[in-house]
Amino acid sequence: MGDKIGVACIIDDDSVYVNLVKRIIEAKQLCQNLLVFENGKEALGYFEAILSNLNEESIPEIIFLDLNMPVMDGWEFLEKFITIKNKFGKVITLYIVSSSINPLDINKAKSIKSVKDYLIKPITIEELESIFSVA
Repeated sequence: MGDKIGVACIIDDDSVYVNLVKRIIEAKQLCQNLLVFENGKEALGYFEAILSNLNEESIPEIIFLDLNMPVMDGWEFLEKFITIKNKFGKVITLYIVSSSINPLDINKAKSIKSVKDYLIKPITIEELESIFSVA
C-alpha cells in the first residue's frame, strides 16, 4: 500500500451506517481525516467553500455518497459536483454507497464517468480496505 489517504468523505444521513464506517476507518487507520455530511447540500457547500481558497489538504481523495437523503439527494449532489470537480486539480474518487438494489440506480450510477463504483450497503471491512489500498 502506498501513501495513506489524507482525507476521505462520507455523505450520508444514516447515522448508524456512518458510525460503523467511521469506526472501521479509524480502527484500520485507513485515512488521516474523515469528513461527514448529512446531505448533499452540506457537502456541496463545503466543496464550494474550499474552491474559493483551494486548500489542497481539505480536498478528499475518496467520497462515499448515499443516494437517498433529505434536503439534497445523491443524484442532485452528483450533478452539481461534476460541474466543479475538475477545478480542484486533484483526483477525487467517488463511490455510490446505497441500500438500493434497483438495477436502474446501479446502471445510472455506473454510467456516470465520475463514479468509480456502486456499492450496496452494508459495506464490508474488506471492501473498505480494498478501496483505500488502491486509491
